Amino acid sequence: MRIDIPGDKKPLVSHVTGFELINHALLNKGTAFTEEERDAFHLHGLLPPQVGTLDVQVDRRMKALHGLETNFQKYAFLRDLQDVNETLFYALLVRHIDELLPMVYTPTVGEGCQRFSEIWRKPRGIFLSYPNKHRIREILANPWFDRVRVIVVSDGERILGLGDQGAGGMGIPIGKLSLYTACAGIHPARTLPVLLDLGTNNQALRDNPVYVGWRHERVRGAEYDRFIDAFVSAVSKRWPKVLLHWEDFAGANAGRLLGRYRNRLCTFNDDIQGTAAVATGSVLAAIRATGTPLVDQRIAIVGAGSAGCGIASLLLRAMTEHGLGEAAARRRFYAVDIHGLLVEGMPAITDAQKPFVQGREAVAGWILQEPGRIDLVDVVTNAKPTVLIGVSGQQGAFTEAAIRKMAENVERPVIFPISNPTNRSEATPEQLITWTDGRAIVGAGSPFEPVVWNGRTVPVDQINNTYVFPGVGLGVLASGAKRVSDGMFMAAAKALAALSPMMSDNNGRLLPPVCDLRKVALAVAAAVADEARAEGLAPRSGVAAAAGRLREQIWEPEYQAYPVRRSSGLLRRSRKG
Repeated sequence: MRIDIPGDKKPLVSHVTGFELINHALLNKGTAFTEEERDAFHLHGLLPPQVGTLDVQVDRRMKALHGLETNFQKYAFLRDLQDVNETLFYALLVRHIDELLPMVYTPTVGEGCQRFSEIWRKPRGIFLSYPNKHRIREILANPWFDRVRVIVVSDGERILGLGDQGAGGMGIPIGKLSLYTACAGIHPARTLPVLLDLGTNNQALRDNPVYVGWRHERVRGAEYDRFIDAFVSAVSKRWPKVLLHWEDFAGANAGRLLGRYRNRLCTFNDDIQGTAAVATGSVLAAIRATGTPLVDQRIAIVGAGSAGCGIASLLLRAMTEHGLGEAAARRRFYAVDIHGLLVEGMPAITDAQKPFVQGREAVAGWILQEPGRIDLVDVVTNAKPTVLIGVSGQQGAFTEAAIRKMAENVERPVIFPISNPTNRSEATPEQLITWTDGRAIVGAGSPFEPVVWNGRTVPVDQINNTYVFPGVGLGVLASGAKRVSDGMFMAAAKALAALSPMMSDNNGRLLPPVCDLRKVALAVAAAVADEARAEGLAPRSGVAAAAGRLREQIWEPEYQAYPVRRSSGLLRRSRKG
């Protein structure tokens, strides 16, 4: 039995039958096994007699899904389906991506992480716990993982805006990789979710009798670093060409780990670089509608952590590419953290924040509500920002006073509250459109319903990393890139901006509709691959060859016909392949 996997020259070979076959999520077809396959693989009696099709199965599952009351119930239903029949799960997701994206990822995945232990049923991915630190290489050596090319890893410490979720953070790698497959067509056998379980400081989790993780306070310091280094070393040796995607690490570790390993293997941090790319692409699209050039924008960012600094860094690069000197460009950024605007001389300024600290002389003449502290309203009043981006995770951080003042100063303010899940958004789109008299260009990090303003329906596009990271992964795999550069994320941002309906209609949507995410991933992948080759990070090739390699990577969720010769089988694969 041979099963082809796009992008892999060696087919999967196996000999499983009967219960083992229908309980294997990657191979199971459920009622769609043909009569010949049921004969060959001893399935008669294990399945109902009716032979179905993938189309019928998709319709049946959608009907069942619509019968559920809450989004969390739908999330759990889809997770179960993924563990039972992956082809059907992805067929469902690809065909109904606009409806199901909020169920498999933000915002519902947040609750999925919080309640991960209560719905955990079947193994998926790898849990590397601190007590098993001496077994990391042994665990990764399982032959089932031979074909892995994309890993998403988290330590569960900073899940969305929800904080430390411990082992429950595994919901994020599982969800992200589902989107690598659904949006970019990367075969599920080539993906691996990993949770580094170094304990949790969430006391409620440690006290919960159903919690599946290691019940211990988080490991810190040198022991933490040694564990991470052992993991990266094992991954590099096991899969020399792997793409390692870091996700939802705490700010103190996210940038530090990226800096340590980005030149050692093909790796990136989505919270820093992916968020930066989707935000930059969205800004580039929005300012096209405002008519104000990028070099004349004034950008305020609320939340000066790893994500906020990542956004500022990529926008700074874009400004310098448009001809503005770096020093002048830096002065056009206003980074607001928990203690207010970052100003020279403030304590605990991080290395990532330093380029965006305002000088004392720049704010010396500002009129402040409270002497000694510069809040968002003060920034809006004095600096008159044209773009406001929120990555604070603080609901209500965009106050009515600040937004109304911004609208007084700017004809078409660009306002992006992109924290998620929904209850962490800095303001709702309805509030922002109301407070700006319908003039703001608004995008949000979580899905929101369209806003009706003065009889006009205003769609709210989701500024979500899903527009970027699947295409980045596909571009890396197709090009054979050995590293992931900031230039590749800039290329992704520009590719996304070029697809914006606002490029041709100032009143159009900010981003392409979610149903076009596969088209977006292809465009981003092509741009990323081209940039990798231009930077010498991937082998050079002709346009036709490059396009061909992209297509070769893409898997469509359709059932393969299994050969039914008596000697055939399915997936037991030797080391020799």
